[in-house]
Amino acid sequence: MVYTVSILALIALFAIGTMTPINMGVLAFAAAFIIGGTLSGLSMDDVFGFFPGDIFTIIVGITLLFGIARVNGTVDLMVHGALKLVRGRRWAIVWLMFFLGAGLMTMGSVLAVGMLAPIAMPIAKRHRIDPLLMGGMISHGVLGAAFSPITVYGAFTNGWLKSAGLPTNPLALYLTPLTLSFLLALVLFVARGRNLLRSGPDDVISAEEVDSTFIGDKPAPQPRGGELVSAGAAAGQQAVTARPGAGPSVITTGMPDRDPNEHHEPADRLSEIEGTRFTPIRVITLIGMLALLLGSAVFSIDVGVCAIVIAAILLVIAPNKHKPAVNNVTWSAVLLVTGMLTYMSVLRENGTLQFLGDAAASLNSPLLTALILCYAVAVVSAVGSSIGTLGIVLPLAAPLLMSGDIKITAFVAAVSFAAVIVDVSPLSSNGVMVLANAQVSDRDAFQRTLFKYTAYIALVAPILAWTVVVLPSALL
Repeated sequence: MVYTVSILALIALFAIGTMTPINMGVLAFAAAFIIGGTLSGLSMDDVFGFFPGDIFTIIVGITLLFGIARVNGTVDLMVHGALKLVRGRRWAIVWLMFFLGAGLMTMGSVLAVGMLAPIAMPIAKRHRIDPLLMGGMISHGVLGAAFSPITVYGAFTNGWLKSAGLPTNPLALYLTPLTLSFLLALVLFVARGRNLLRSGPDDVISAEEVDSTFIGDKPAPQPRGGELVSAGAAAGQQAVTARPGAGPSVITTGMPDRDPNEHHEPADRLSEIEGTRFTPIRVITLIGMLALLLGSAVFSIDVGVCAIVIAAILLVIAPNKHKPAVNNVTWSAVLLVTGMLTYMSVLRENGTLQFLGDAAASLNSPLLTALILCYAVAVVSAVGSSIGTLGIVLPLAAPLLMSGDIKITAFVAAVSFAAVIVDVSPLSSNGVMVLANAQVSDRDAFQRTLFKYTAYIALVAPILAWTVVVLPSALL
């Protein structure tokens, strides 16, 4: 009885959270209180004790710190400097977007695609770069680095492993999906970007053009989380809307319309130039971000604690300037992750996860089970929440992992990669950014192209992860 109701509630909250704008985390908290307190014999204190305070601190701290970096222009400065570094070569800019996306996501920015797409997609239009190539490189870079220990995804997965009493390897969990994503990006570049390697007189983007694109096409300010994922299109074009619950971040962005005849007053131009220069507060922010990386990687300081302390210092230094940064905290992601982890703890306590895991492990072939789960998460995540899908599949695989037939880190990295990489879909909060900012004559045709590419990824990514990661680990 308890198992049946717990499983039905899990399916219901996933379905409702996917098909409606309701945050899945709110539903998960409600299920944890009702099922934990009535059917599982747990007290409310027990349920509250399952709240993952460390994960909460990581998500809030990292997103707040990156919100500060966005508000004071530090992120803009980093992107602009990187664009200047490649000296305008088209092929180099394509790969730069991959590594910029990976770098921003590695540091915890779940809004990385929203930051880069409004800059990169106009460049693709102006210099005859395939928009699918440009958008795909951004998405693959960001999604490949999704399991950095200081991202929402990484914190969620590592937090689940710890709560399940399984060994964790955060570095391998981060590098494995990133490597697999790089392989997919390389195939995409070979298929659709080989012509960029042939340099011609029109193939080099000048520094002035980089400045113009960067300054003029910034993404619109991001609202607080909890709203429907949507993206504005340019004037006269059809707007697009992502499905609710597509990912842990809820984003609204757009390309502001620009008047080609608009005259900038000297003061405006001065402000634009200032936007790409070092300032004292940006230098301090860069030092803080570097301190976060060193503190967590070298000195093993808690990532969430370190991020919140650095963010607090920056808020005190410039309280008025950084006040809007609090609105950049992805509260929807906080609700989603903490709610799912709390409910999963209730299911672990009442034995439901053990029951489901035993059923999943009853298949005679652990390798076949792993392959089926990789494909299952890819298909379900393409139309649902990536973290929600992982929250369901990982507990199902717990007995299989504990059996020792498959290496834990290899399987978790493979299934995590399969769940996240399909967010190139225009139904996801990442893919919709690319679609909304694409400078194409037929947006509907480009949307169909993105759907075809998503189908290709959903078909190839699971078998790639299984063949390259899971199978060798099982045979060794």
